[in-house]
Amino acid sequence: MHPVQGSMLSAGPAAAVAGSIMLALAGSLQAQPETKITRPIRMIVPYVPGGGTDTLARIVAPFIAEAFGQTVLVDNRPGASSTLGTQIVAQAVPDGHTIGMIDAAFLINPSLLGKLPYDTVKDFSPIVLVATSPLVLLVHPAVRAASVKELVALARAQPGKLTFGSAGNGTAVHLAGEQLRSAAGIDLQHIAYKGAGQSIGEVLGGQITMVFTTPSGGRQHAASGKLRALGITSAKRFGGMPDVPTFGESGFPGVDAATINGLVGPARLPRDSVQRVNDAVMRGMQRRETQDRLQELGFDAAGGTPAQFGAWIVAETAKWARVVKDSGAKPE
Repeated sequence: MHPVQGSMLSAGPAAAVAGSIMLALAGSLQAQPETKITRPIRMIVPYVPGGGTDTLARIVAPFIAEAFGQTVLVDNRPGASSTLGTQIVAQAVPDGHTIGMIDAAFLINPSLLGKLPYDTVKDFSPIVLVATSPLVLLVHPAVRAASVKELVALARAQPGKLTFGSAGNGTAVHLAGEQLRSAAGIDLQHIAYKGAGQSIGEVLGGQITMVFTTPSGGRQHAASGKLRALGITSAKRFGGMPDVPTFGESGFPGVDAATINGLVGPARLPRDSVQRVNDAVMRGMQRRETQDRLQELGFDAAGGTPAQFGAWIVAETAKWARVVKDSGAKPE
């Protein structure tokens, strides 16, 4: 299991992490009665079915169902830049029967959208960071740059000429480009599209210079030679694209945007319920078949304690607030 780069999560072996979780769980359960889960658990996904967040929810749902002896129903509630479904979680009765899967928008929306119908820190109980996916920088083969450093040099020689596409203003792939622009001190033009597929299509056609995307979205294009992968935002090289150097190796460790997914519940969720879900997910994510499936999808298993996840949410929300402010990103 791998922690998010720059996070506060333990980088120790998965077994050691799981052991510490079990000790904490045992102590907690001795101190208070077990929360009764008497009906199916609802897992809110703030997006339509079929995307990465929905897929991960359906991977971890059986782990939770097994632990509680109840069905876990994945409930897709898309809308309002993911805030509609997330608000449902915030307003749910904190009895352990409603949890939600969040992604990077959970961290970015407070600064991008301004006033939200909930408080990202106060209105939720962090449970576990489930998985992360780094972002890979892809360029059209006609671009005369075989590395991030060469791309930066090209951008400096042609200020304002190079373009990068994204799946929309304020998305993780947009803010990755803003991180590169700031870290390298270069002038790039951002072009927002309606989704990741459209931005990939534009760079494949040579209409734009580059794009950040997930390994699952770009791996086949890089392997076929239709696009060139220059760098990846993970702290260490990604197993699914081992030949692609990290931005840290290229001299820009601050370019670390990633897609993330984690589980939260409403505020004041009973501590034993939080820990039981955390433990169930940690156990399931350690299974070899789960890790193989995540790698196939371009994800790394994450993990850690609820407290670590909560501290990470606070730190990451503040980090993205600075990036959004510096970039001037506005919602569409």
